[in-house]
Amino acid sequence: MIYITRREHFNAAHRLFRPDFTDEKNLEVFGKCSNPNWHGHNYTLFVTVRGEVDPATGFLVNLKDLSALIETQVLEKLDHRNINLEVDFMAGKLASTENLAIGIWNQLAEPIAATGASLHCIKLYETENNYVEYFG
Repeated sequence: MIYITRREHFNAAHRLFRPDFTDEKNLEVFGKCSNPNWHGHNYTLFVTVRGEVDPATGFLVNLKDLSALIETQVLEKLDHRNINLEVDFMAGKLASTENLAIGIWNQLAEPIAATGASLHCIKLYETENNYVEYFG
């Protein structure tokens, strides 16, 4: 079993809030991330896949193909978007980094499986100090 990781970047805005909370309660729970005028991040996404090396190519997966898959399934939907308002796979969900990592996993698991590899981990950096890892 071998693991390989592809790193990608995207920029997106979001707001952490619950519509059933008052503005004061949202501020108490989510702090400045509840700003009604939104805020953004320069996200770094790491997609790790696992499987066996193909003896014919020496690859687990062609990284060019993996990058293209991430582009179509995730980045085109997220990059320079408002996560709360414009991202179909985040509709009805709190736009936390945790939920975003789960959503990205759900976008990629089946398409990656179709390549013969398995999705192992989504690591999503929201800031240089805060990141989430999701293993399905």
